[in-house]
Formats: sequence, C-alpha cells, structure tokens
Amino acid sequence: MNRELVRCRLGKDKVIVVVRGDITREAVDVIVNAANRYLAHGGGVAGAIVRRGGYVIQRESDAWVREHGPLTTGEAAITGAGALPARYVVHTVGPIWRGGDKDEPALLRRAVLSALALAEEQGARSLALPAISSGIYGFPRRQAVEIIWQAVVDYLREHPDGPLAVVRLCDLERRIVAHFVETASQRCPGMVEPSA
Repeated sequence: MNRELVRCRLGKDKVIVVVRGDITREAVDVIVNAANRYLAHGGGVAGAIVRRGGYVIQRESDAWVREHGPLTTGEAAITGAGALPARYVVHTVGPIWRGGDKDEPALLRRAVLSALALAEEQGARSLALPAISSGIYGFPRRQAVEIIWQAVVDYLREHPDGPLAVVRLCDLERRIVAHFVETASQRCPGMVEPSA
C-alpha cells in the first residue's frame, strides 16, 4: 500500500505530496512514466505500468511513435492508462547521465515540465511522478530529486490558475523517497506536515 510521508503546500490550492509506494497504484488523473525515445516499455517503471495497466498501453504507445516519430529527450507523449487507476499515462524521456556536462540537468527539468504541461492540457487535477532518470539512466539520485522538486515547484507557481492541484512524488526506493523528504524539509520550511 502506498504511504504518504509529507505534504508541502504552495499557496492555498497547490500541494506536493511525497509518497513511498508503487506508482501503478496511484489513483490520480495522470501518472508519469519514465520512458525511452521509442516508448518501448520493457523494464523499470515503464514495464511495471504495462504489466499492471495492460498491453493496450504499449499498443497506444507504438501508434503514437508511428504517427509522430520517436521522442527526443525532454519531450512527452500521452496515452490512455488501460486498467490502471489513473485516466492517462504521460510518457516523458529523461536524460541518460553522461557525467553532467551534456546538459543533463536542463534536460531532466525539461522532461518534468513537459509532462506537467501535457497533463494540464488534459485537464488533470492530480498527477503522480517518479524520480525520472534516477534508475538505469544513472542520474545521481540526490541531484535528480532536487531538480525534479524544483521543476514541480516552479511549474505550480507559474501556473497558479491551472487545473493541476496535487503532484505526488512517488517511488518505491527508500533512498529516493528519503531524498524527496529531505528536499521537502529544506525547501518548504514551515509548510511540510506529516500526512494522515
């Protein structure tokens, strides 16, 4: 079962929630998938999404790539969510870590912002987001978490009238979740509260 650890309120209508658990169990409007350029969902978060949501997600992804071509790093695409408790899956391509001098931080930020914008285009009010690029793509975990956190905060502050009200930062890995909690504590002093 997914467990909420902390909440960070941004103004009266926007909330970031840190969650330890399985993103495929998140009952939100949109879950974000850490995808590859071809939307071939074999392993990691992507593989789990297709296993839980059904192969229809892969079929829709294949059709998207046939129509639009492969995504570039930092871009996002959308499909249905199959049997998942979400309405949509937004697939975004984070950067592969190559030492940090190939614009990886900016590309990761762009991937997060692209996913949030595409979700809002669908009228999403809630979204769950994993720690993109921090797995097999090798992005240093703490740095990835800090970039993702700041991108989410910046997006919500820059779109105060948009429908997106709740962003749930969700991961199974304890170290990733600990980094999210630590970042929340540092960046939201006085606004972090234990979740019920």
